Amino acid sequence: MPLIALTGGIASGKSTIARRLAEHGAVVVDADQIVRDVQSPGSPVLARIADTFGSAVIAADGSLDRAALGATVFGDPDQLAQLNAIVHPAVREESQRRFDAALAADPDAVVVYDVPLLVEARVDDPWDVIVVAHAPAAIRHRRLVELRGMDERAAQERIDAQVSDDRRLAIADVVIDTSDTIERTREQTDALWERLNAR
Repeated sequence: MPLIALTGGIASGKSTIARRLAEHGAVVVDADQIVRDVQSPGSPVLARIADTFGSAVIAADGSLDRAALGATVFGDPDQLAQLNAIVHPAVREESQRRFDAALAADPDAVVVYDVPLLVEARVDDPWDVIVVAHAPAAIRHRRLVELRGMDERAAQERIDAQVSDDRRLAIADVVIDTSDTIERTREQTDALWERLNAR
């Protein structure tokens, strides 16, 4: 079972690549979804977040107020490190459970871990291939403002909170340039799929 790590900065087009690989038959394990799952109401992770950052990050219905938490941690490296220390171990455990389940269901499956914070949290895991979705920071900033409705400052804080493009590119086995059209991104992803199946 090839285990592929797919990473990239915020608004890098990583989700487009993941969707295309899923269309080809890959099992995609989404780290962002796992984060949402482990932070669900009543979870130990959410309780620790509330203890650490206060009740202001909990919405009236008992769920995590992501906007309030983001306003607290982005732009403050110490606060962000505290959050990561709570969330990352739970995400690691749950993602491994999902990898194992995919292998049990199909020993020949190609499993893709869609993980934004690979460099920050899991770069030394035994990946068969590390794929980096790459678009320059200026393009990603524009996408955050124009497509996601962020203001300029919030967009820049999100980009600045992640590792540099250079650090991400340094770990890549494959780089998919997402700065062009979606069609071009898909073409590169199709070529990646052929490469993975030739292994």
